[in-house]
Order: sequence, then structure tokens, then C-alpha cells
Amino acid sequence: MKLGIVGLPNVGKSTLFNAITNAGAESANYPFCTIEPNVGVVAVPDERLEKLAEMYQPDKKTPAVIEFVDIAGLVKGASQGAGLGNKFLENIRRTDAIVHVVRCFDDENIMHVVADAGTNVPVDPLGDIETIDLELIMADLEMVNRRVEKATKAAKGDKKFLHEAEVFRALAAHLDAGKSARTFDCSDDDMAIVSTADLLSLKPIIYAANMDEDGFADQSNNQYFNLVAELAAKEGAQVLPICAKLEQDIAELDDEEERAMFLEDLGIEKSGLDRLIQCSYELLGLISFLTYGSDECRAWTIRKGTKAPQAAGKIHSDIERGFIRAETINFSEMIACGSVSAAKEKGLLRSEGKEYVVKDGDMIFFRFNV
Repeated sequence: MKLGIVGLPNVGKSTLFNAITNAGAESANYPFCTIEPNVGVVAVPDERLEKLAEMYQPDKKTPAVIEFVDIAGLVKGASQGAGLGNKFLENIRRTDAIVHVVRCFDDENIMHVVADAGTNVPVDPLGDIETIDLELIMADLEMVNRRVEKATKAAKGDKKFLHEAEVFRALAAHLDAGKSARTFDCSDDDMAIVSTADLLSLKPIIYAANMDEDGFADQSNNQYFNLVAELAAKEGAQVLPICAKLEQDIAELDDEEERAMFLEDLGIEKSGLDRLIQCSYELLGLISFLTYGSDECRAWTIRKGTKAPQAAGKIHSDIERGFIRAETINFSEMIACGSVSAAKEKGLLRSEGKEYVVKDGDMIFFRFNV
């Protein structure tokens, strides 16, 4: 899974990226500090995997991972080449979802930039979101118009392309009205056509509402955060309250106990990274299944609804091709019994076929023959 971190300059993108990846991306109070996208890969925390590793003492323990891409600050006019231009819209195109960092605090020492890198303007979360959305929409409109032309030409030789041209023509009108592709109302079949265009404004979004420490401590009274939360609710998007500065402080603590105490003092159950990962899994409809043994214990990420052979294909295409059955028990069932062998004695270890839909936390041993 690849998440692109976007936003206007100086909203806290690189500070957040540094905190969640410990990658040391440059962070400074001037626009376009991030020139090339910084990439960091982080492990997905999974207590189930930790427990399996404790039980099996494997040669390897391999968690699922998420790749974060810190993309340069976009400004008004980016789709027409302003700021650092279209290059960075292409960086967004290669991600599965967008983490849109929105500034939800006032600080006269940090410039708030929207269109002109030399002009400081008042903080306006909804205006900031609209600015970024419009740049993504304008870039999409250009692509959709090209698809209309392509389908119209193809329809001269094959009438089946007439409907595709109609769908993209309707979408172009929708985008031209300043509305994102996510809000385009159409049938599932038509959405399948739209999805072939790889549109920026179709990508799922998490709004990371970046607050200062005081605003984060009193979120209910933070007017900026409340505005972002209301918008997210209307759009069906995820919203993540966060304080990038605090996350940076948390990331600098190497000792796990010290980190846990710091979170407890702040009244936070999970770090921003853990909450962001949880949001990402929910947004993209992802779950994890587990493989286990003395050689390796590993977590694998799949989409909800994935059947056993396709889950096996995540490990190796040969296993999917030669799939026979999946010996399955859910982690919670195994823990209740104490071990896989104890669960097997109780008849809880199941043999599932090709139609089995894998559940979150399933422990699976695949039988295959190629």
C-alpha cells in the first residue's frame, strides 16, 4: 500500500512524514522544501504477529508494510505548472490513497501559502482543501477530455465505444463544475469505465487535521478541526486529528515504555502512525492474514472479500495456480485454545476450498501442487 502525503506548503507534511517514518526528510519553513518526493516504508503494527513470533521463534518475522510518499507542497495553479507543477501531480497518481494534511492552527511565525510563495494569508482549512481539490480536478479534466476524444474516434470503427464516450463526457461536465470524480454519481459498470482513467480526484482521502498542541488537546473547541471533520463526514472521507509536532516528539523516543508513558500523559491511546494505518486500512477496505512456522511468521495485506486462492497468490503465483486447499484457523480461536495443535484436536482447524473468503486474522497454511 502506498499513501501520498499532500497539502499546501508549510502545513506540516514533512514534519508528519519525518515523525511517522523516521526518514529524516528535510523540513523547513519555506515553500517547496520538498523537491523530490521522499519515500519511507513503515511496518504495520500487529500484536497477533508478535504473539506468533513469540510462540514459534521463527528465523524471520515479517510484518505488512505501508509506503509513505511525501510530495512537494502544491499551490494554486499547480495543474497549469505553477510552483513545482504537474510533475508532483504525477507522484500522486502512483499512490493508492491520499493523506491530505490540512493546517488547523494559527502561527504568525509560519507562513500560510496558497498561491504566491511570497504572500502570507490567513489560515483557512476549507479554502485550502478546495485549492488542492481544484488542482487535482483540473488535471483530471485534461485527462478525461482526452479519453472523450479517444473513445469518440474509436466509436467510428466500433459502436461499443459510444457509451464510453458518453460516460467520460458526463464526467467532464461534472469535473468542469469543480466537483471531484469521487462524487460522480453513476452505475457500477460506468464507474468501472471511469476507473480505467487513473484519476487523481477519484483516490480515497484521509484528511490529516494538523493542530498545534493546545488545539489538539481541546479538539472539540478547535473550530478549524470541526470544519474539516464536517466536510469529511459529508464526503464519506476519513479524518485524522493529529499534532505533527507531538508526533515528532514521540518518534524521537527510542524506548517503547517511555513512548507509552508519553502517550498516556497526553491521554492518547495510539500514536498518529498507528491511527493513520488504521484509517488507511478502513478507507481502502484492507485486512491482514497470517502465515506461521519456524522458518517465518508473516502478515499479508489483502482486500476484504479476497478468496483463498487469490490470497495465496500474494505469497507466490505458483501457490495460487496449484491451490488445493487452505488449512485455516482464526488467530482469536487459536489463542483461546492455546496452540494450533490444541485447536486441531478440538476440530477447529478447518480445510477451506477455492470459494472461501479470507477473514481478518486468519492463520493459513496453503496446500498446493504445481
